[in-house]
Amino acid sequence: MESDSKGGDCTTPDGHLARVGFALGGDEGCIADARQHAAAFLDQAGDDYGVLVPARTRDLTQLVVSELVTNACKYAPGPVLVELGITAEAVEVVVWDSAPTVPTARATDPGRVGGHGLEIVKAVTEGLSVDQEAVGKRITARLALPGVSEDAPVRSLP
Repeated sequence: MESDSKGGDCTTPDGHLARVGFALGGDEGCIADARQHAAAFLDQAGDDYGVLVPARTRDLTQLVVSELVTNACKYAPGPVLVELGITAEAVEVVVWDSAPTVPTARATDPGRVGGHGLEIVKAVTEGLSVDQEAVGKRITARLALPGVSEDAPVRSLP
């Protein structure tokens, strides 16, 4: 995990308490690997920074990781890059892939089999953005950590 070495609140320059990134090859099992990375990251953030990540947020983070990585592996050739970050207020999931096409959620259709991933991600996150990059795109999903007040102290490492 990355942390700021300037002391104080031990955040990264962009305000994250911790961030981690990893690459996936798009092979069989990479979605499960991504979910395991997310669970381990949240566990370590809790242990290292005292950030309480409720079970619901943990489950939703793994769901978002699973849906975004599934889409990237399905529609984009090449590797998939995943970055996880945590602040005192939210968990962020970022997925990069090589496909330039910006995904859009389809209209709700309870009779449709499959194709509901982006709908699900939009429904469970407080923010979702897609940015086109020089190669491919970056999708960022933000999941709020419930019960965090702006005045709540952030525990720093000794």
